[in-house]
Amino acid sequence: MARPLDPGSIVDTHTHTHFSDGVGTFDQNAAAALAAGCRVLVSTDHLTLPRVMDPEGAVQVVESQLAEHRAAWEAARDAHPELEMIYGFECDWYPGCEPNVERWASGAQVLLGSVHWLGEQDDGAWIDDPTDQRIWRELGPDEVWRRYARTWCRACESPLPFATMAHPDLAMRFVNAGFAPTIDLAPLWDEMVACAHDTGRRVELSTAGWRKGVGDYYPARGLLERFCAAGVPITVGSDGHVPADICDGISGAYAHAWEVGYRAVEVPRADGSWESMPLR
Repeated sequence: MARPLDPGSIVDTHTHTHFSDGVGTFDQNAAAALAAGCRVLVSTDHLTLPRVMDPEGAVQVVESQLAEHRAAWEAARDAHPELEMIYGFECDWYPGCEPNVERWASGAQVLLGSVHWLGEQDDGAWIDDPTDQRIWRELGPDEVWRRYARTWCRACESPLPFATMAHPDLAMRFVNAGFAPTIDLAPLWDEMVACAHDTGRRVELSTAGWRKGVGDYYPARGLLERFCAAGVPITVGSDGHVPADICDGISGAYAHAWEVGYRAVEVPRADGSWESMPLR
């Protein structure tokens, strides 16, 4: 049985290493987490993208690296016994991804579900790539948002055991870069909230939006308030891709969650259990 966490303990449930699209090693991330006073650190490198979406294997752990990836994580865990480290993956959902996730994510304790790609495997586009914004120019932000919300709900409805849905409104990525929606998002948000509630999903409160020019958390306050009102539980993560960003803004996110109405966040433990940790 894992040792109970004190209320408000620093926990980061979303981090990346150089094995996917991050920079640091597991050891560097662990050291950064300990320096930030972290108690629980979840590693969630990207996984399961087909070749057409990531032809060079640049943003994910490719299948041939899975054994090396696990060994490197175990070495860091053993080197930092004072930090509770949990092995996981961020699994990008797209139509037909389920067999890939089941095959490649075997042995992971935590799976994050996320949506970065709109469309079919061989006919789609990234929505958060600052070097390729063609989908935003071709469809416009209103239609991107409609398709994103629909795809996100399909990810929620997937039979895959996603522990939490990461950065629920990633479509806000370029809201301050000329691609702000003009439609009222409330109806789409309500659909997402209903889907998360009905499928029993947790959702992530992410601090990454503050580092990516969004000027807000993922999800935006209005969407987070709706999740709270519907009783949808949350996890909190930095989505850190460099060691300096590990645990970034977690305490502030706890305060924000409290203001919205949450009184606890969900935390995975190394023994496979989940704990509802009270906020201060």
